[in-house]
Amino acid sequence: MHDTAFEAFRDAFIDAIWRELDPFEDEIEATERLPYERLMPVLRRMGAFALLTPERYGGRGLTVKQYLPLLAELAKIQGGIRVVVHVHNTTAHALSELGSPAQQEAILPGCAEGTKSISFALTEPDHGTGADLGTLAIRDGDEYVIRGRKWLITNSDFASHFIVFAKTDPGAGADGVSAILVERDTPGFTIEALPENMGCKGGEHGLLTFDDVRVPITCILGKEGTGLAQMEQALEISRLFIAATSLGTAERALELSVEHARSRVTFGKPLADRQAIQRYLAEMATDIYALRTMIADAGAKADRGLRIPAEASMCKLFGLEAVGRVTDRALLVHGGIGYTRKHRIERLYRDARLNWLEEGPPTIQHMVAAHALLDGFTWDR
Repeated sequence: MHDTAFEAFRDAFIDAIWRELDPFEDEIEATERLPYERLMPVLRRMGAFALLTPERYGGRGLTVKQYLPLLAELAKIQGGIRVVVHVHNTTAHALSELGSPAQQEAILPGCAEGTKSISFALTEPDHGTGADLGTLAIRDGDEYVIRGRKWLITNSDFASHFIVFAKTDPGAGADGVSAILVERDTPGFTIEALPENMGCKGGEHGLLTFDDVRVPITCILGKEGTGLAQMEQALEISRLFIAATSLGTAERALELSVEHARSRVTFGKPLADRQAIQRYLAEMATDIYALRTMIADAGAKADRGLRIPAEASMCKLFGLEAVGRVTDRALLVHGGIGYTRKHRIERLYRDARLNWLEEGPPTIQHMVAAHALLDGFTWDR
């Protein structure tokens, strides 16, 4: 999208976030469910489901640089809404990069409209991720027969399609994993809700069971045995997006902390006049400035068509640490009242903790970044 059109769209989108989406917060936090019947029409009207889908399929076709500030703004409001939009757009982007033309034609126009959505089915309750996956997809003629379980699968309550990672050649280790598209209503495929989350309330992260689920071999993404490479490519850009989520949450926590420091008076003067509070605010701002700069650099490289495994992992790692420090300090600035639902700091604090786990915990980011450095990573590209 060219700059002038994007600026108009961005302004309208951000206005809708605060005017139409933010009012859902109290209801979602109280009921721990997303009111899809009222929320989805708003998201469709905003164009929230079309952000990263290419224009040829009816999407907005935003660049990474254009998408990042919109996602950061969404991370300032109720976290369940942000999760729905983030996962939908990230998986649509993955299909636009990894899917065949026929797969893209069949699904992406619906993704742009918000009538279809793709979920990423990777994590398992009984095995580790990657080469340790236990889900099998064994070929039987012109079909794959899928057996196994996945859990913590976001948007599983409404997704129309799932990108399922499974072993098509169990004896080949990492080279035997493939990515396969499975439609929601395929016989033998069941979805169960898991308990509600600590934060980012309302969305579902379900348990998927595949009991001899049969799908045509044309449902494979790319070629057999390329699933782990596809997974790494999809997670790479998503880790950058999680860093943008950390940025938005941190920015909102700082905004609220500055407001509270100015308005809260103790011992005859506002908190903002106290050096201890000023130090907290300065440390929060420093983390935010550093994270914003990192994200901008990585996003620019992604838009140039470069792979960014190290940068994305470092952004994700620093982002989760930064938003942790910022929300810790925000709670200290607010004091005891910040620990209650009277102030939104409490909700931001809980929502931010999902960033530790989305697209891999800190140990994974350490490993990815270190491997890149040992393989000759350079900063200037």
